[in-house]
Amino acid sequence: MFLLNSIFQDPERFDQLVSIAQSSLLPMVKGAIKYTIPLTIITFVLGLILAILTALARISSSKILNTIARIYVSIIRGTPLLVQLFIIFYGLPNLGFTIDPFPSAIIGFSLNVGAYASEIIRAAILSIPKGQWEAGYSIGMNRTQTLKRIIFPQAARVSIPPLSNTFISLVKDTSLASLVLVSEMFRKAQEIASTNYEFLLLYSEVAILYWIICTVLSIIQGRIESRLDRYVSK
Repeated sequence: MFLLNSIFQDPERFDQLVSIAQSSLLPMVKGAIKYTIPLTIITFVLGLILAILTALARISSSKILNTIARIYVSIIRGTPLLVQLFIIFYGLPNLGFTIDPFPSAIIGFSLNVGAYASEIIRAAILSIPKGQWEAGYSIGMNRTQTLKRIIFPQAARVSIPPLSNTFISLVKDTSLASLVLVSEMFRKAQEIASTNYEFLLLYSEVAILYWIICTVLSIIQGRIESRLDRYVSK
């Protein structure tokens, strides 16, 4: 409260903060458009593909595939995302594998999304009554056909809400990419703050930008879920 009073009582200080906020907005938005949003979309798509394959491996009758999938999920869920990013970007060069910042972030986030989303998809598949499987078998479908034509479409509707939440969380998690030198939105805020030392102002500004993006995505999620509810009710 004292800080706010001192700012408003000093017109020059207030004007300086407004000027800094205005000049920093465009670089942050560019960072979001160039890196944050593409990183979110690319990693979510790749992670979703990996999640589907992992979920199918988890429910398969193959003990080898099941074991591999379990170990992968256990490792990713049992270690911090930041540590995973550091291993990929800073650790692998010790083994002779040097990966640029943006691809490193894509690999790290995709592996992370794949593990968590696989459990969502697996749970959605297992939530479908066994009678649906039996119905597919009764009309001559094999396991793959039943899964593709009957089970998976129903599981997709069940998994959309939690997967949407995963996507929104991923937007915020991309801020960790700043620590592997990706010039995304939060990295831009850090770079600007290091020149003028207005950390509170700039970090609050970038927080507001993240909040705006996530709010828009939440609204879109709500509309998608409403349409799905109407579709299911029909």
